[in-house]
Amino acid sequence: MRFLLTDEQREFGRSLDALLTAADTPAVLRSWAAGDHGPGRALWGRLADAGVFALAVPEAYGGVGPLPVEAAVACVELGRHAVPGPVAETLAAGVLLAGAGGPVAEEWLPGIASGAAVVSLTLEGYGRYAPDTDAADAVFTVTGDELRLAPGPGEPSASADPARRLFRPEPGGAPVAKGPAIRAAARAAGDTAAFATAALALGCGEELLRATVAYVKQRTQFGVPVGSFQAVKHRLADTLLGLEFARPLLYGAAVELASEVSRPGAGTGSAAGPPGAGAAVAAAKVTAGEAGYAAARTALQLHGAIGYTEELDLAWWLRRARPLRDAWGTPSACRARVLAG
Repeated sequence: MRFLLTDEQREFGRSLDALLTAADTPAVLRSWAAGDHGPGRALWGRLADAGVFALAVPEAYGGVGPLPVEAAVACVELGRHAVPGPVAETLAAGVLLAGAGGPVAEEWLPGIASGAAVVSLTLEGYGRYAPDTDAADAVFTVTGDELRLAPGPGEPSASADPARRLFRPEPGGAPVAKGPAIRAAARAAGDTAAFATAALALGCGEELLRATVAYVKQRTQFGVPVGSFQAVKHRLADTLLGLEFARPLLYGAAVELASEVSRPGAGTGSAAGPPGAGAAVAAAKVTAGEAGYAAARTALQLHGAIGYTEELDLAWWLRRARPLRDAWGTPSACRARVLAG
């Protein structure tokens, strides 16, 4: 099978790239890391106007989704530009709440689709910490078959990425939905979060590689660009191969997820993925995460000591690669899921 993005999907990606290029995301990242969420929320609103967060929300609640392929296109671009905020978590919350249905879906899904609501969440099996809860309008937690709205953002925890702050949400909060449908919705939401994080990691790796290639063309040693050295060429080629190998796995997982959406009854409370979807998502997650992290290691080595400096914008991408690799499924957990699938 030959899989290619449509002209409309490619144009969607180009439009997001243009929007984010004009947004000066390094300045937004610095503000977000310092606790000033204003510029980030303004950028979030522009992305919502472009339709990004509506991709995970069903039409019945003001969205256009679920559209996994388009979501992958969007998240790759957001990863390339290191957009701050709980992107994967908000998209996953759209799937979670759609599966839960009822008043909680009616209250929150239109806001997610429009960009008015920034949402973070935690799910059983994925750790106890949620990113950017201090900037979120709601933090959802799932335990067993209960969906709760956390009463507060909780205590902060150390994070390798200062623009992706981690919090342990405050316990308690009254259940807003419960029942077997919550378990199924949580499984689908976990797959969505892992899938979106894989796309973000792929985009992050692409930008790290692009910046590194540009740098080794300019940096000279012995009177020639270091990019002309065979060892450097091989390192960059290996990095490119890793990223390009991850790309079809990401879009293959998108096709698996989209096939579930097209089944009769999908999007009406039955959120369990097909048998192969979870394994496909896990394969994409581990491959994209490892490729993005390898790109960060390459970028740091070939930039030399300048790669450690706060002043270099690339440092924000360097510090983002490993957290994205480990979020919503560590490499070992994803490999185990692939083998089990």
